[in-house]
Amino acid sequence: MSDALQLILEDTDGTQLETSCTRFAVVWQGREVWIQQAGNGQLLIGVDVEDGDTEYANLLLRPLATNLVSLQLEMEPAGEDDDDDHVHGPDCNH
Repeated sequence: MSDALQLILEDTDGTQLETSCTRFAVVWQGREVWIQQAGNGQLLIGVDVEDGDTEYANLLLRPLATNLVSLQLEMEPAGEDDDDDHVHGPDCNH
């Protein structure tokens, strides 16, 4: 099996460009979100780690999984929050 990913890039006018690569990144909120194969047909999505980061996020998608995946990414500074007692929940609008 090849590690190449088939990409279809589309402009706002609908023009499509097809290409392939082993991994690619999307720059989102100033950070690189990398997408690549991780072996056994798995897909790895991870945020590039920079100096001073105390946390990082990786998502591994497995083929033929029986669960549906709902993904919401939220980028926040890794520093101290002003509201240390706040607990994120469905009603906190985060």
